[in-house]
Order: sequence, then C-alpha cells, then structure tokens
Amino acid sequence: MNNITIYDVAREANVSMATVSRVVNGNPNVKPVTRKKVQEVIERLGYRPNAVARGLASKKTTTVGVIIPDISNIFFAELARGIEDIATMYKYNIILSNSDQNKDKELHLFNTMLGKQVDGIVFMGGHITPDHVDEFERSPVPVVLAGSIEESEKIPSVNIDYEQAAYDCVKEFIGRGHKDIAFVIGPLYEPDITVKKLNGYKRALEDANIPFNEELIIEGDYTYDSGIEAFEKMLELSEKPTAILVGADEMALGVVHGAEDKGYSIPEDFEVITSDNTRLSLMVRPQLTTIVQPLYDIGAVAMRLLTKLMNKEKVSEQKVVLPHRIEHRQSTRE
Repeated sequence: MNNITIYDVAREANVSMATVSRVVNGNPNVKPVTRKKVQEVIERLGYRPNAVARGLASKKTTTVGVIIPDISNIFFAELARGIEDIATMYKYNIILSNSDQNKDKELHLFNTMLGKQVDGIVFMGGHITPDHVDEFERSPVPVVLAGSIEESEKIPSVNIDYEQAAYDCVKEFIGRGHKDIAFVIGPLYEPDITVKKLNGYKRALEDANIPFNEELIIEGDYTYDSGIEAFEKMLELSEKPTAILVGADEMALGVVHGAEDKGYSIPEDFEVITSDNTRLSLMVRPQLTTIVQPLYDIGAVAMRLLTKLMNKEKVSEQKVVLPHRIEHRQSTRE
C-alpha cells in the first residue's frame, strides 16, 4: 500500500483535511471547483482512504473482498461457495458485497474494499468496461475475475469457453434436424459473455448453412418471469422454433413452465437446453439438459489463483479456461 495520507492530499490541494474528507465521503457541501481540484490530487497521488488504522498499513489483513452481482441468484451463489471454501482453506476471511450489476456501485464497492485494506479481490460482473480495467490495473492488490470476461485479457480470469459451449448446443440441435432454433439470451446491454454465446450460436448455424433469423433471439433478464415472457413471444413468431437454447437456468424454468401452461410438452413440442447446471436444472420436470459450467470450480480456481497472486507465487496461466460439457436429461430427445 502507498503511504499517502489525507494530510498530504489536503496540503497539495491547499484545502483543509475536513474538505478532503467531505469529498471522499461524497458530502454535497463542497464547491464543485474545489471538489474537482481535490479529486485531481487524490488521483495524482494515488491516495486511498483507509478504513483501517494507518498502523496496519504494512500488515496483511488476511481478508479478501468478493464483489458479486446478486447472492440471491443461484448461479452466483454457487460460484461464491467455491470462493468461500478455498478462502477458508487458506485461512482468508471474506467480505462479500452485492453490486446489482450497476457500474457505479461496482466501482464504489471496489474502492470501499481497498479502503478496508483487503489483500485481494475476486470480482464478478456482467460487463467489465475499460473503466473497470483501469481501476483493476491501478489496484494496489491483485484482482481476479470469476465467471466474467474482459476483452483486453489484462486481468486474470477463470471461465469456460462460452462461445464454444453455445456452438456445441446448437450443433446438437441441428444434428437432430432442427432449423428454427430460438436463443433466450441475457440482457444485450451486458455484452461480454452474451455476445460470445451469440457468436457461438451464429457460427453453428453458419456451419450448417442455416440462415440467421434475428426474430429467434429473445432477450430476457435472467429471471423466471422473463423466461415465461420469452416463450409467449415465440408463439407470436411466423416461424415458431422447435428447439430452444436458454442463457440461464431460472429463465429456462420460465420457458418450460410457459410452454406447459399453454398446453405444450417438453421435449415433444420443444427441445430445451439450458446453460448453468445449477440445482434448478434438476428441480424441474422434465429435468433440463444443460451445459455443465463447473460453477463451484470457477469460484474455487479463481480464489486459488488469487492466493497465488497475493503471495507473489509464480502463475503460469492468468487466463484459465475450464472444460464444459453437455449433460443430457429429459428436456431433449436423444
């Protein structure tokens, strides 16, 4: 950690320490011109407000920050469990925060974690922007992405090959004679993983000389209700799909129940493959054929990678891609 204090910032910006404190804590009672000046000095000096006494600056806190979009989402819960277990094994405490996939909140939480003097951070987010990458690169402690990707590949990460996984599913559908294949996808404003999956979907169609039909891409928001709505939209299409790939298990449950509510049966009328292999995929009838993403392992490997980086051990591979496979259950016809 650097040893820039609030006193250094105040002196450099020619303001009182109270003013610096107000800027840091977002207190509105600061003139905009003063706020800008103080923020510029903070940026230049690399000052990080510390929630832990300065005396601890040189010591490790053996605490790791984990920033995830939403712990109530089973996908992230299973990832977080893998992180937690490995952290416990290596005797690290965890501070867990939910960011709601809100960029400002993500960056604020990131800096709050650094203020608490964590020794490292595991970060999960739907969309890693260049601003995120800048913050992570400036970070005084290591950062590892889990189940999240960023195009520059500057930040260590653990994932599966999302594009290939979607390709494999669509290729399998095509192999069983399907041509109208719907893809119920996550929000397109979070492009990273979603676009990779979409590319895999398109590539599989292309390889089979099946034209891409944009109508068959239906955007949801990962929730059960959006899955039901997505199925209702499919019924309005001129060419109804016969097979459906779904980007998240909770949405897949919505698709299956939406179909059954309308009197259709799965897999006879529609074959369905989902993406995450969380417990939900087994808790519905028919049980869902799914891409197996080793969620627990993604969390565990990300945490293990972070322990190596925190201890300055040699890391041979910063970008870890774990294997995936398709687990066949009852929502597809063999």
